Amino acid sequence: MSATLLRTSTAARSALRAGASKRAATIASTSFIRGKATLPDLPYDYGALEPSISGKIMELHHKNHHQTYVNSFNAATEQLATAEHKEDIQAQIALQPLINFHGGGHVNHTLFWENLAPSKNGGGGEPVGKVKTEIEASYGDFSSFKTKFNAALAGIQGSGWAWLVKDNETGQVQIRTYANQDPVVGKYTPLLGIDAWEHAYYLQYQNRKAEYFGAIWDVINWKAVEQRLK
Repeated sequence: MSATLLRTSTAARSALRAGASKRAATIASTSFIRGKATLPDLPYDYGALEPSISGKIMELHHKNHHQTYVNSFNAATEQLATAEHKEDIQAQIALQPLINFHGGGHVNHTLFWENLAPSKNGGGGEPVGKVKTEIEASYGDFSSFKTKFNAALAGIQGSGWAWLVKDNETGQVQIRTYANQDPVVGKYTPLLGIDAWEHAYYLQYQNRKAEYFGAIWDVINWKAVEQRLK
């Protein structure tokens, strides 16, 4: 092997490792223990969000769907560690979509549970303070914001999420949609996310997803959004 090729291969491996480390740091959350993702406990009972979201949906969504993302992310990261040990660059590259999908699923759902609260614990209503000010600066008033957010949700083809995010460069808030389980990273900070996957509503609302998009606002935890905006 020539010196040039050796330097190129070494540089490529270093760059890949640096990129993997950066992605892992992005996906890290308080529910990680010793490098493993774990299913977070909910701060409320499964039935606490009824009638907006049924207890059965919450149980299946949390215990089944979210747990699957956790398990699959852990399996993919173990495979990645093995590939890195073997210096198998092709295998490392091939694993990135799995890590993004399942790691994103874990992060997105962890934020989603925090976004929700029973009405007796302050869920629903309208935002106050800085969140209210920023939403009005970008969308005029809360009613207009909610209408545009629901339109963004309805416009998602297939599966995905709608998010209220903060632009880290301008400080302004905006609505953005993400396909599948792509996480909000990089330029934007996630503030409020609503799951538009069928598993989030179909058992209760069937094909009437617009009703789900309307009902979920009654259990939005604006205090959590306020904390993320700071």
